[in-house]
Amino acid sequence: MKVLPKRFYERDPALVAKELLGNVLVRRLGFNVLSGKIVETEAYYGGNDPASKAYKGRKRFNELMFLDVGKTFIYMVHGNWLLNIVAHVKGGVGAVLIRAIEPLEGVEAMLENRSVKNMRELTSGPGKLTKALAITKDLNGVDVTKKDSKLFVAEGRNETFQIGTSPRIGVKADLPQNLRFFIKGNVFVSKSS
Repeated sequence: MKVLPKRFYERDPALVAKELLGNVLVRRLGFNVLSGKIVETEAYYGGNDPASKAYKGRKRFNELMFLDVGKTFIYMVHGNWLLNIVAHVKGGVGAVLIRAIEPLEGVEAMLENRSVKNMRELTSGPGKLTKALAITKDLNGVDVTKKDSKLFVAEGRNETFQIGTSPRIGVKADLPQNLRFFIKGNVFVSKSS
């Protein structure tokens, strides 16, 4: 399993968000390995992005978005932890929200963390996937470019799929371009468009 390198995240957040699709989010949890193919993401920028946590400038809670790429940025919204990976060009600000994954490994452990009747509901949303993978604020600032991390992103299989785009979900003010990316037809995408 080859881990995506730091340079992968040293680019425009929208490009990183799009190219994360199909790669694998891996969570080490005790003796278990839980993983899933990334099927939905959203890109966020800095001061020019009204939906971004960095919109009003650098603060203690959002400082990671301004720092080194390839680190997790985890915060709570509506009682759910949300997993972002810091991504931006050198000197920039930004992050990519991981919105949904397709479970691959450790499904039994995921179901212990988040009991659902319908498997499609297990990881089909940003709060759902963090519950299933037991991701909390304790993993804030983790380097996802290191294979020995409790959380990292590995290269996915070389497969072909169509990518859909749309405005970001649940934001009050948005940039004009579509910054949500998803694998078309994947049942674990939170919303089709």
